[in-house]
Amino acid sequence: MGATAGLLLLGCRGEPVDLRAQAAIAAGGSRGYAGPAVELAFWTGFTGGDRPPMERLIARFNREHANITVRMSVTRWGDFYQKIPAAVDSGHGPDVAVMHADQLATAAVRRTILPLDEVTEALGLGAGDFSETLWSAGVFRGRRYGVPLDVHPLGLYVNRAVLAGAGLDDAALPRSRRDYLAALDHLKRRGIQGSWVSPVLFTGGLMFQSLLWQAGGQLFSEDGARAMFHAEAGVEALSFMVELIRRGYSPRDVGQDADSIAFINDRNAFLWNGVWMINTFKAVPGLRWGVLPVPVIGAQRAVWGNAHHLVLPRQPGAGAGHRRLQAAVVFLAWLSEHSLDWAAAGMVPARREARESAAFRRMTEQAIFAEQLPAVRFPPAIAGADAVRASTLDLAVNDAVLLRATPREALSRAAREADALLAGNLKKFGRAL
Repeated sequence: MGATAGLLLLGCRGEPVDLRAQAAIAAGGSRGYAGPAVELAFWTGFTGGDRPPMERLIARFNREHANITVRMSVTRWGDFYQKIPAAVDSGHGPDVAVMHADQLATAAVRRTILPLDEVTEALGLGAGDFSETLWSAGVFRGRRYGVPLDVHPLGLYVNRAVLAGAGLDDAALPRSRRDYLAALDHLKRRGIQGSWVSPVLFTGGLMFQSLLWQAGGQLFSEDGARAMFHAEAGVEALSFMVELIRRGYSPRDVGQDADSIAFINDRNAFLWNGVWMINTFKAVPGLRWGVLPVPVIGAQRAVWGNAHHLVLPRQPGAGAGHRRLQAAVVFLAWLSEHSLDWAAAGMVPARREARESAAFRRMTEQAIFAEQLPAVRFPPAIAGADAVRASTLDLAVNDAVLLRATPREALSRAAREADALLAGNLKKFGRAL
């Protein structure tokens, strides 16, 4: 498919829609918006503790912009990604939306969102405003589709009460594989299972991905044609998790969120979980906790991360919504500039100036998560890869952690199934590169 044809399609009434033309119109919003009053639909999946901070930001934006009113619609993320393609195709999609970095490729090949190269150029945004890692995560097949709002990696939460009760102080906080195992062995001798291993994606699957990258592995080949998670690096990563269970450092059959509940109840010392747990733990009376970068278990520093990106969904018709497109860019740019305020949701702001500010450094826990940014690895920009991972790799991690199969057996079986699904994706979406 040629470059021009790849960005042309029919709108909900059959008119041709040129995504690049819409993006060029939107770029005009870099100069502000002085037209008649418009109302923008803003869709997100911020259903939890991240919702109030975003609502406060929107209220502030609305106060500061007399001719633009933003209304946020909130849907659970799983439903959000089901809903938005159909809504855009029917001409009833939002003007601005938030998507995770690992969803941009799929949304791009479905023509759900606009390419933003002209928009970011007009706004004067580049890697220097964020970081190379964050900035490049918004690119698919050489075009930009998202502007990063935040980054949310895993970290290692530590229960200080559990450690103190076992006679461990800050000198025992683990930074390496040896430190980690030594602390867990010490805890075990005092009857404490100190690192509960979850069999589900949140958080066992994310722990596995971190360990996979630490061991030098990858999830899929760069072109999206083959699974790679079953190679020796993957076996090594999953074997480490299983060994924590077999050594008695973790209970068997840990249920969904049971690792976090045990942490809150002073029964679990170390928890691999995301930055989104900061506000949850702060709200627990009497909980004594802290956070560290995840320990380096493998040969190199690496940690799973994802990022919320601001996107502009395709609008219906060739000439429809010009004013809203420009107003949408005003809102997008304003939110990006205020990413420090968004850090109140427990996120690491994407903008470099926000991360380097004194105000952010006073956000102790978020600042520790931010230290990991050079080591953050995002899921690959491969259309449909998220669904492939969920139906193959996540099940393999589950089987191995529940001791139903060896790591090698579980990963090999999942890789065969993933390869078949990836072959179907190649026919539907084309290669990632």
